[in-house]
Amino acid sequence: MAYESIPLEAFHETFKSNTELSSVALGGKIVKVSDEFFAEAFHLLEVEPAPSLKGQFGPNGALYSGWESRRHNPSYDWCIIKLGTLGTVVGFDIDTSHFSGNEAPEVSVDGIIDSSLDEHNVDNAKWTEILPRVSLGPSKRHLFKIPETEQVKFVKLNMYPDGGIARFRVYGNVAPVQPDSPQEVFDLAHVFAGGRVTFMSDQHFGVGANLILPGRGKDMGDGWETKRSRQKGHKDWVIIKLGAPGHLGTVEIDTAHFKGNFPESCELHALCSEDEIPDSDAVDWTQILSPVKLGPHRRHFFALDADVSVAYTHVKLTIYPDGGIKRVRIHGTKGPCPTADLAVRPTDTAENDAATPLESAPVAMKQVKTIPVLPLTPEAFSPFGQVIQAYGDHAAAPPGTKITPANQGSATKFHKLSLLKSSYPADLGASSGLSVYRCNPTKVVNGGVELKVVERHPYTNQAFIPMGGGGIQGDEALKEPGNAYLVVVAHNGADDKPDFSTLRAFVASAGQGIMYNTAIWHQPMTVLYKPMDFTCVETQIGNGDKADCEILDLEASEVVILALPRH
Repeated sequence: MAYESIPLEAFHETFKSNTELSSVALGGKIVKVSDEFFAEAFHLLEVEPAPSLKGQFGPNGALYSGWESRRHNPSYDWCIIKLGTLGTVVGFDIDTSHFSGNEAPEVSVDGIIDSSLDEHNVDNAKWTEILPRVSLGPSKRHLFKIPETEQVKFVKLNMYPDGGIARFRVYGNVAPVQPDSPQEVFDLAHVFAGGRVTFMSDQHFGVGANLILPGRGKDMGDGWETKRSRQKGHKDWVIIKLGAPGHLGTVEIDTAHFKGNFPESCELHALCSEDEIPDSDAVDWTQILSPVKLGPHRRHFFALDADVSVAYTHVKLTIYPDGGIKRVRIHGTKGPCPTADLAVRPTDTAENDAATPLESAPVAMKQVKTIPVLPLTPEAFSPFGQVIQAYGDHAAAPPGTKITPANQGSATKFHKLSLLKSSYPADLGASSGLSVYRCNPTKVVNGGVELKVVERHPYTNQAFIPMGGGGIQGDEALKEPGNAYLVVVAHNGADDKPDFSTLRAFVASAGQGIMYNTAIWHQPMTVLYKPMDFTCVETQIGNGDKADCEILDLEASEVVILALPRH
């Protein structure tokens, strides 16, 4: 089989658009090995470059980060590897770093061109040579490019006759796994869906391709991290080519493990392009997420302001001024996005699948708007109020949070997560106090809740703190309280009514309280599945006056459905 040796300086240009299919970060693993007496084969697939262990010895001899077999093999040694995902292979990086005098002199690679086999059938499988026997040298990376193979799931690394190899990396193209339904929401950027990171402005500490890997990783090393900037107004960015053109709905930006080096803020743009790497400064980029604050060591969820009629091919994530991000998830559909405005007959209700589009539109039609409900985070909620909660990892608290020991060390105090504010005219006689709301669960139909009314408090902010259940026989507390409630908010518009273009919906847990900023439009307290009690901290007159609470029923011509998370 034909192959080409690639100089090390041409690595990026040769494999920049390919994925390391064998990486343990994708789920690659060793299935079987002929011999690993001196060093175990699992090292071959590790993400980190092989370190030197010179001078260190174990019970069988010198230690190496790699795979090393016994001497004097009369034939050859081999290692069978299951790739992290099904894909076509285009090349290899076979690294003998720190093996000098005991490196494998020659290797070849075989593959199984049968995607239906599992790891229990590899012994009897038909192996096809995909890299012929090639020579290796000591302590060196060896790059080989081959014609693109058919789809493979297993490869076998053969070394002649024996010796050591530090790392073995298989590069290729993922066989995308995507839903059949054009309406099913999935992560369009995920590596298993065919997503690829095609450009990075900087990847000094962590490579951009990590952003679309599965899982949340194990430390800062498996995220994307740029070097520190020293110039005012600096920014870094990555461009992700989606696995398929898609209609975009929401984004998850995860800063797991980045506690003192997360970006201050970020924004997202998208476009539709036939180019693998569109010009970063092209005028065609459309902003789909305006600049938002980010916090340390947490998943952030944001609704996207993407044109629902456009199927985008690329997304550009820009961070300010620099820092690290672990993962990016771009959720959307291959067909028209479910969050589009849809027309229904006035006789239709949520019980009759109000989000079903009709082919014809009579005069008396309602407009249905579907809003995704996202997990509540302090950063996403910050334009509307504050999230009140404790943090097990103090480094994950929002920057500037004062945290001290309390109660002789038996407690931790998170100081002044929100301040009480009131601007009532003095003659109205308003006063601050605590109230309790017992809320019964709302009706959930087809995974959604209809928004029918909103309210605001013109002169005060207002906090709601979930209360726990009772355990003392005969008390009046809820015995089995719920653990989730909705937080739905919008800014005021130019017409002194809610600006529904700013409408955002969140689901909060029983471990989170919320403070609505003064005059923020919000849905009355709405709990899910089980009753919940809340302590309400507010300033009010208490006589039902409009100065305390202004209530607005949504117009009958418009239906807003709050789409709950699937999980």
